[in-house]
Amino acid sequence: MATFPSIEASFGFTKKSQPNTRIIKFADGYEHRILFGLASHQNPEVYDLTWQNITETESDVIEAFLRSRANDSASFTYSPPSEGFTKTGTYSQSTTTVTITISDHGVAVNDVLTIDYTSGSATDGSFVVASVTDRNVFTVVAAASATNSGNVSITLPAARKYVCDNWSKQINFANRATINASFREVFEP
Repeated sequence: MATFPSIEASFGFTKKSQPNTRIIKFADGYEHRILFGLASHQNPEVYDLTWQNITETESDVIEAFLRSRANDSASFTYSPPSEGFTKTGTYSQSTTTVTITISDHGVAVNDVLTIDYTSGSATDGSFVVASVTDRNVFTVVAAASATNSGNVSITLPAARKYVCDNWSKQINFANRATINASFREVFEP
């Protein structure tokens, strides 16, 4: 899979979300909301990005990459600016439930985290967030039952798969260009 070139987008981008749910409305005003598909794929994000006042060479690299993805109909890996993070805190494990406490953790149910247990004897790896108690506490499920506690570091990676449905290029100055593009998140194996 191709990875988008390492040319940073300008700040001032727009991130849109539209959860993929089906709503059934009844005559009495009650409505029933149903997840459509896998829970981890319910909220594809769309980024409207701008690379402002970049060199003509950088704009050519971006355009060539996007044209290639349009021609081969393939998705690509991209890390939106300021989206991923690494935070530290504490954990306690009882049976297979691992409770992690991190101030303002910023994770949601079904987020996939890379977890590094920096003390204690829990096993590092990738884990899916099972529940969120509040803004400071969440849980994951370990593969094996144990009783552990210690310090932990979590990483929510920014890189995801996207397709670019449209883009435009403006040349406002000699050897300088601006590219606007819309990246839509896709869920593929």
